[in-house]
Amino acid sequence: MSRLGDLIRTERLRQKMTPKQVARKCGVSESYIMAVEAGTRIIADDQARRILRAIGLKQQTEADFTLDDIAATVDLAQVQPRMAEAVKPKPDAVKVASTREEKDEGVAGSVWLDALKSVLKNVPVMNAVMQPVDHKLLPILEGRIEGAAPDKVFYFKVPDDSMRGFRIHQGDLALIVPAQSPIDGAVMLIDRDGHRNLRKVKKLDATTVLLQAYNREYEAENLQLNEVTFLGRVARVEFEP
Repeated sequence: MSRLGDLIRTERLRQKMTPKQVARKCGVSESYIMAVEAGTRIIADDQARRILRAIGLKQQTEADFTLDDIAATVDLAQVQPRMAEAVKPKPDAVKVASTREEKDEGVAGSVWLDALKSVLKNVPVMNAVMQPVDHKLLPILEGRIEGAAPDKVFYFKVPDDSMRGFRIHQGDLALIVPAQSPIDGAVMLIDRDGHRNLRKVKKLDATTVLLQAYNREYEAENLQLNEVTFLGRVARVEFEP
């Protein structure tokens, strides 16, 4: 089963709908819905949203989650046990919501989205002046992202080609984890005189570092530690096509 198919089936079952009922609402065949859930049929994002809306899921209203982000990044096998526990009826529970209220609940009341909050983080994409320009969803593993607290990591959108010799190009997204001291051999995000960029670091001694760049030719600069601020280490780079 695909992640998107798993997501659709989970939400359909939560709404207590059959594949035939969903198919009628979407104007497709029952076999079409079953193939999507089984992961044997690839569908466009707009059709996925149409199906999810048909089973009670409306336009996202929480944390800017998009359906394609969720389908691409969430391992639903991790969250389904929590979802099963969440939807298990309590012995003394009394149903007080009307049918209309349940229908209008939308994303904010969706059990699966509540479960996702503990396994996903909306990580900001920052530009060269450290202003957010976008976001990306990343999985949280054992409470961490790349070994760091989820609220401390961010993406840095590479502003130029000064690191192209290290296979980092303008527009690429570098995932930054906190590091305030130089790490020998690491590519790090630095701040020098208010200008932020990536540089490969070599520690020369306790007070001096070599900052390396490579655009059309190799460049290196010796600096005292008090001349540069280290903002973080590049954990990985997502290359733009």
